[in-house]
Amino acid sequence: MGGKIRVAVDGMGGDFAPTEIVGGAVQAARDLDVEIIMVGPKADIETELAKHDVADLPIRLVEATEVIEDGEQPAIAVMRKPNSSMAVAARLVKEGEADAMVSAGATGAVMVCALQYIGALPGIERPVVGGPFLGLSPKTVLLDLGANVGCQPYQMVNFAVAGSVYARSFLGVENPTIGLLNVGAEEGKGTDFTREAYDLLKQSKLNFIGNVEGMDIISGKANVIVCDGFVGNILLKFCEGLGRAIKRWLDEGMKEKLASDELEKMTGTLYRLMSPGVVLGGGPLWGVDGVAAVAHGASRAPQIAGTIRQAKTAVESGFIETLRTELEKVQKTLSG
Repeated sequence: MGGKIRVAVDGMGGDFAPTEIVGGAVQAARDLDVEIIMVGPKADIETELAKHDVADLPIRLVEATEVIEDGEQPAIAVMRKPNSSMAVAARLVKEGEADAMVSAGATGAVMVCALQYIGALPGIERPVVGGPFLGLSPKTVLLDLGANVGCQPYQMVNFAVAGSVYARSFLGVENPTIGLLNVGAEEGKGTDFTREAYDLLKQSKLNFIGNVEGMDIISGKANVIVCDGFVGNILLKFCEGLGRAIKRWLDEGMKEKLASDELEKMTGTLYRLMSPGVVLGGGPLWGVDGVAAVAHGASRAPQIAGTIRQAKTAVESGFIETLRTELEKVQKTLSG
């Protein structure tokens, strides 16, 4: 691919938009050798860009006159606001004006935009969200983290394929092991859903090692762990809360025993190890026929830059084409 990778950034998505979004985009333009296309209301984006030295940076603005707010019903909001910053960013990818899009807006709305304007890979009904779950186990990918709260067993196979391609492309794992999150390790454990998913994964010819339990997420027993998005999102939010709680507890309990800089370093390290996505910020929606990356809604500038880095890696590695090929292989295996 010639030239810089072009990333369309939804300037109005997220809890701290547009300030932190623009800040992260500027950081990415400076550090990652990418071209940033900021998408949003001209006045808002220009006000934020004026706070940074961007004269020599590859950043340009594409105006969007509408914003999809948190709390709006995704499908209705996308239909009623075709000129939202999120929708415009997705169309830039579809039309070949951008190589990837990044948004910290509501995951449901980003998914609807991506499906409507970019489309899904063959065999995918809904994209999946996942990635390295905890700093304690950086080579373990967990999915789905909330995009699909009512799954069918066969979707676990698609999730496993997506996770395997991600682990190879992003984490350098040659032959990723795959586990199914369950209440016990033995075959036959769990619900009708997990038993059927287990059988399909066994037939898939993927590197499936069987059921894994919650404690195995941290141990690194499997490189890819698949679960229903309902379970995955509860687990995600629990770990986020646990990371914050441990940090608060240490801040209070150790403030009289350690110097402030030592305490801040220790609690910061523990928080990064315990809190999902705090370093990467986000990652691609797997199953979209193009690179559409979602950042955590509470992302600050470093996490936005991290998500842009993920989007760049997805483009450079040929993630979408590899995923397309691997999905076709496993679908042929199961249908044959």
